[in-house]
Amino acid sequence: MATVNAVIIPSQKKKDGTWNVKIRVNKDGRSTYIETPHFVNAKQIWKKNQIKDTGLLAMLQPVLTEYRKKVGELGIKLSAFSVSKLADELTGKDEIKAEDINVVEFGRKRMEELKKLHREGSAKNMKVVINGLIDFFGTEDIRITDIRANMLQKYEEFLCKPRVQIRPDQFQRPRIRKVKGMTVNGLHNHMRDLRVLFNTIKNFYNDEDEEVIIVKHYPFKKYKLPQTLPTDKPKLSIKQVIAIRDFKAKPGSRIELARDLFMLSFYMCGMNAVDMYKLQPAKASDKRIDYNRSKTVSRRRDQAFISIFIPEEARPLYMKYAGTLQSRYVDHNSLDYALSCGMKKIGAELGHKDAEFYDARHAFGDFARNRCRFSMDDVGLAMNHKDQSNRVTDIYVAKNWDIIDEVQAKVIALLADYDRAALEQTGDGIELPLEVNAESNELAIAS
Repeated sequence: MATVNAVIIPSQKKKDGTWNVKIRVNKDGRSTYIETPHFVNAKQIWKKNQIKDTGLLAMLQPVLTEYRKKVGELGIKLSAFSVSKLADELTGKDEIKAEDINVVEFGRKRMEELKKLHREGSAKNMKVVINGLIDFFGTEDIRITDIRANMLQKYEEFLCKPRVQIRPDQFQRPRIRKVKGMTVNGLHNHMRDLRVLFNTIKNFYNDEDEEVIIVKHYPFKKYKLPQTLPTDKPKLSIKQVIAIRDFKAKPGSRIELARDLFMLSFYMCGMNAVDMYKLQPAKASDKRIDYNRSKTVSRRRDQAFISIFIPEEARPLYMKYAGTLQSRYVDHNSLDYALSCGMKKIGAELGHKDAEFYDARHAFGDFARNRCRFSMDDVGLAMNHKDQSNRVTDIYVAKNWDIIDEVQAKVIALLADYDRAALEQTGDGIELPLEVNAESNELAIAS
């Protein structure tokens, strides 16, 4: 039950002897007040503080009638309203139109929320989408009503063409760069992330239970995302990983950084760059790296925790870079960009097509499964793909990391076996190409 009446509050008498006329909204024994532009003096009210001015009551009557009509239209939904929420509903205080929703402003606020949840990857994807929309529209004033099926088709064509981007560097200075058109898979991922942003906005403003529908259109019902294609990029061979390990680089250069962190990632079971960026300063007594994988920390019950042994090959790199990357790069995105530049130069010199930092993780997983013949479960465990809280295993129950250590040791040993076989064959350490015997899984010098 709710009532709406015009009243004054006796204690709120002004210095000039008048009172503001208010609309009192009462529900379940609680009241709140809506101010009006009208004022009355002592001659316009009865002794019981009720308004007696017939002219004023006539002006207030349409407002009261409209409010009472809205209360009646709520029907059974009225029970879910608090008195303050009911007042907002009557005055339209919270009413917003779809054309008022700025996609860029909403997206940036959502990015900050994702960062607080340690979902840096999702925040980065959203930033890429926002920047793409700004490039396409040429403005930051982009409304949710601008996102239509026809616009999505034109946006797709825009993304597939080479274009010029202006982005701030690590020192926030504008940097102009030319970018190629997106691949089919890249386009799929970008449009998927745009759909995520659109759905987040839609879910934020719409409330189907209360029949509040602000964003009424859904362009992704008509527009279909491009289908992904299977990647044909070959995995690195043992020889190629060794070539990266032994690549000569100028101290302090991006090439040196890319080479070193590539190998550190390989040695540490495919550790991601963002997790290297977050490492605390190294101690000589450190024997393991314990961390929560940033990419999946917020999506797993075990918070993506893993403990990786620091092998002899990785220790110099760990001591050199742990805790130092934060002072060298403003954030992990800047580190990613430096690694990308460095890997491209290494790949160009070695003849590796589209060399990427993430190839280290792919190589570790490929070697563990196809060269060392570990099970997919063990490989997934070593690469922190498995949620240990969902698996009752010795590793989870006893907090024992022996299986991961074994996978890591055997994969790293492949490089040592290659070096040893090449040295024994040549006698002078000159590399010769190697191949793997498919049946015995042993390395042999190729004839």
